[in-house]
Amino acid sequence: MKKLSLFFALSLALFANDGVHEFEPSKECQTCHPQIYSEYYDSMHANATPDKDVIHKAVWDKHPHKNKLEQYSCGKCHSPAADNLDKMLTDGQKALHDSNNPTHQEAISCAYCHRIENIQKHEQSNTNIISKEPKSYYGSQRASLDSPYHKIITEKNEHFANGNVCVGCHSHNLNNHGLNLCSTNVNDEMSQANCVSCHMPKVAGSVSSINETKKHTFHGFAGAHSHSDMLSKYVDISLVKNIDHFIVNVDNRSSHALLLHPMRMAVLKISVTRDKKSINLEDEVFVRVIGKDGKPAMPWAADVTLKDTMIQANEKRAVKREFKLEKGDKVNVTLGWFLVNPKSLEQLGLQNEKVAKEFHVFKKQSF
Repeated sequence: MKKLSLFFALSLALFANDGVHEFEPSKECQTCHPQIYSEYYDSMHANATPDKDVIHKAVWDKHPHKNKLEQYSCGKCHSPAADNLDKMLTDGQKALHDSNNPTHQEAISCAYCHRIENIQKHEQSNTNIISKEPKSYYGSQRASLDSPYHKIITEKNEHFANGNVCVGCHSHNLNNHGLNLCSTNVNDEMSQANCVSCHMPKVAGSVSSINETKKHTFHGFAGAHSHSDMLSKYVDISLVKNIDHFIVNVDNRSSHALLLHPMRMAVLKISVTRDKKSINLEDEVFVRVIGKDGKPAMPWAADVTLKDTMIQANEKRAVKREFKLEKGDKVNVTLGWFLVNPKSLEQLGLQNEKVAKEFHVFKKQSF
């Protein structure tokens, strides 16, 4: 699908979040859900807007819709609680991100996620269908729950039950050239992906101050930005020694690639400690580069994947180093990533932003 058809454009405007809804501010959840709110407040879901995420802002500032003063086309997933979301997604309308609009600052709000009634699967990207009943929230608890402030629905929502409530946005995303920019599971996202079990594990602490529990579902959303340590158990690192070389195996046991966004870059750092001295070996880089006309390009302009060395779902990647180990040597391995490929920092004006430049350590191991 090279271009967005008229039918799809109309469908997007009509059905993206099933039109515009009013959502209760996330701040209202804090009183009864203090621990969950604290986790959420620091998460990327709460900070997905251009005002709160410098990386997203850097990309949005270069978007043709921003430069032509048209629509904040990222709003479908970055500020779905906006009170003018329909205009953001309709050609010919004027609806940019507004820093002074409190509904834009809600980003992916508590009420928004918990009112996802259904998910419509589309070729270009999926769509969340939102319940029309305010203060009526879906959940995954099996016990009968009650609240004096809102209705709690614990049945009849397969997406909360099977952990796929996230695939409305975190599934696949094709640009107008038909290039899949970011996909959790290209072949069968709706039935096999389970975002919640990995990225929202059970942790200590009560669900609320009204319904006391020993554990609750983590709402800090473990991922590339933060709390990645929660995900490290899904990647194994091992070492195979040979006479004149050694191999570091990186086994990605998750159902999607190690990193999804083409802006990211993963790095495997390898060193050998010998006689209390450290010998640094060549880094191994894992990256997906998208582009146009043989050169890297921004997501909306790219029409092809130029390079893809990212570790894929359920792949064991063998990294060989021509280095003869001696008795007493210790091999040190660090797997981590940059949220922005260092080669793109200057183009995006992020060369002085710590969050964009920082190397995020994911897993360290010595052999």
